[in-house]
Amino acid sequence: MRINPHLSFNGQCREAFKFYEKHLGGKITLMMTWGESPIGTRASPDQSDKILHASLTVGQDVLAGADAPPGHFRQPQGFAVTLDIAEAAEADRVFAALAEGGTVQMPMQETFWALRFGMLIDRFGTPWMINCGRPA
Repeated sequence: MRINPHLSFNGQCREAFKFYEKHLGGKITLMMTWGESPIGTRASPDQSDKILHASLTVGQDVLAGADAPPGHFRQPQGFAVTLDIAEAAEADRVFAALAEGGTVQMPMQETFWALRFGMLIDRFGTPWMINCGRPA
């Protein structure tokens, strides 16, 4: 069994996934618009170029996402996408990239459980926690 987060966007899925691909070192493996899909004829003209499904593979993990249908988007709350990163410098780099244009909730810092830990909401509204644990 695998758990793969699925993020919902208010029309910025394409931009967000290209940003994540660049800064997380992943690869977009699928990006389909509503208009390209088999249900494309049912999409409104405003929705046809929005993303119905996107998949980003980072290592063995997959992050999925889509643009919510009109009137269905809700701002994310009550969760965060957590990245466990082995190297402190890489954790700092990823945190800085995701924080660009976003809101830092807890600056990157050393904690009792981690060499580096920080929390933010990126410019697309996605909450993140970046963790670089202590060596065992």
